[in-house]
Amino acid sequence: MEETKAEERRNANLGDAGAAVKEGIVRSLKGINEIEAEIVSLARNTVADALRTTGDVAKEGLAVATNIMKGTVQATEEVGTGLIMGTKSVAKGIIMGVSDVGGDLVIAAGQTTRGAVQAASEVGADVAMVARRTVDGVLEATKEVGGNVEDVAENAIVGAIEAASNVGKTAAKSVTEILVGVASGAKEVLCAILPQAGRPSDGDTCAKGEAKEKKVRPE
Repeated sequence: MEETKAEERRNANLGDAGAAVKEGIVRSLKGINEIEAEIVSLARNTVADALRTTGDVAKEGLAVATNIMKGTVQATEEVGTGLIMGTKSVAKGIIMGVSDVGGDLVIAAGQTTRGAVQAASEVGADVAMVARRTVDGVLEATKEVGGNVEDVAENAIVGAIEAASNVGKTAAKSVTEILVGVASGAKEVLCAILPQAGRPSDGDTCAKGEAKEKKVRPE
């Protein structure tokens, strides 16, 4: 009898502990969502205001994106956390800000990923992870504003890879590997813009694509 009661008390305590952890996690996740929304809003308003001031979205977009992404990466490095959430949220905000002022989302996508990779390199952050999360944020924003996701994804990937190539071969390879599969046609895009050494590790994807192109090309 005593053993049964002890078992019941034990199960009740474990149940209470599980419920407490669950409630704590729910509160934390709600807090994270609120923080993400604040970051998106901050980036969105900052970009829109900056581009309205300059009056030239296409010309100043890269400078604005680079400066904002650099500030983001530096902030997360100083705090010691938040790199993944911060870069994605800011990238999302940048695209939404560009959309607010009637800018070209496809161009902005490439500018944003270039800026992010450049910023990550300058402060010594994980270039590949920053590139991936930036692309995630760009695509999420594009879907929400009703943009052409496929074209935006292609330009975002190209921008990230080209910027990483300027950093070095190691950065180019790591960014390439992490972005393959993000969007349909990504491998074909990468094969077209990368030299042999920097191509995806499943290299026969490129070989098959090149063979197919030769086959259909008129004599």
